[in-house]
Order: sequence, then C-alpha cells, then structure tokens
Amino acid sequence: MAKGVYFLAFVVLLSTASSLVFADDPSPLQDICVAIDDHKSETAVFVNGKFCKDLKYAEAKDFFFSGLQNPRNTDNRVGSNVTAVNVDQIPGLNTLGISLARIDFAPYGQNPPHTHPRGTEILVVVEGSLLVGFVTANTENRLFTKVLNKGDVFVFPIGLIHFQFNVGHSNALAFAALSSQNAGVITIADAVFGSDPLINPDVLAKAFQLDKNIIEELQKKFEY
Repeated sequence: MAKGVYFLAFVVLLSTASSLVFADDPSPLQDICVAIDDHKSETAVFVNGKFCKDLKYAEAKDFFFSGLQNPRNTDNRVGSNVTAVNVDQIPGLNTLGISLARIDFAPYGQNPPHTHPRGTEILVVVEGSLLVGFVTANTENRLFTKVLNKGDVFVFPIGLIHFQFNVGHSNALAFAALSSQNAGVITIADAVFGSDPLINPDVLAKAFQLDKNIIEELQKKFEY
C-alpha cells in the first residue's frame, strides 16, 4: 500500500515537472518588449498586449467598430489601402487572439510583399480578381500562388512573406481575418529600403547583387 502511495506521488510530481518544462511563453503582441531594469523603476511599464479594464466599466462600444462599408483612397504608390481593425480600434479584442482588415485595391494595385510576425491570415475576395501568394522559408523558398475571384478564400501562414495583386481592370476588395489581436505587419521593401536610420547601402548592394547607386536610388524612393 505504501509503495502504491509513493508511486502515485512520484507520478504527480513528474507530471507537474513535465508541464513546467514544456510550458510556452505567451506569444509576443508587439515587436519588442524589453525587460524593465530594477534600477530604473521609474521607466514606463508596458505589458505583452494591453492592461485589462475593470469588467464593471466595460461598455458595448468597447466591442464595436463602424465604417468598413466605405471604400478607401487607393491613390498612392502601391495602389492599395489596408484598414486594420485590431485591438487599437476595438479594445474588446484584447486577449481574444483575432483581428480584421479591409483591403481596397485600385486597378493593378497591390498589397506588396509583407509578413505578419504574429498571425496567420485568411482572406476572402468580395469584388474583383486578385493574384495572391506566399513563399516558404529558406532554403526551399517555395512559392504558392493562385488567382482568386469573388467569393474565393486563401490562407497565408504566420510569418511567411505574402502578397495580393489586383489583376483586373476595375477596383477590387477583400477582407482578411488574422489570428492575433495585433498581428503586426512588415512590408519588405519599406523595411529594407526605408529603415530609420538607413541600412548601409554596401550591405544591401551585396545582398541583392545590385549596384550601390541603384540601392541609394531605392532608398531615396522609400524615404518618409
């Protein structure tokens, strides 16, 4: 009997230890979250996400957003406009792990190659035709691509570079859902050629196998 009790205690202890060993950290909800130095306690505090409002002060408007029926201005260098609806627009999304976006496209406009570091995206075409695709990680760099029409759905896995391009002669519209309250976005060209401060042109010239003068011209185009 005693041996059985000791064995049961051992199993419980082992299972507890195992759960601690394999426990995951919370997924990041912003690009960086630097630990606070104990010697600088006066520094403002940020959490992984947002602080929660006391439930008794929550209101219906905390879970509401209006205006996604309105077309957006696509008169810009890429010919598209993304209207994000994440935790910054709907506070009630905090901790729920989901968000939304409306994407408007001018004829031949594009949502250029980009990644969402914290969320998978599922996209549905509402109007028009879009060429979409994503590329897998090194070293395969395999491209999955397809032309979508009204009512078609496509998924972009978390963290992978992907794009959408309007192949039609008229405006296109799509809606996307993302598996994070704040999925983040890194537009590749903007990040590489429009960083602040700029990446050394010699680095980019070697990386892209281009003349340094071309890199410097590209950096001028992406300056804000």
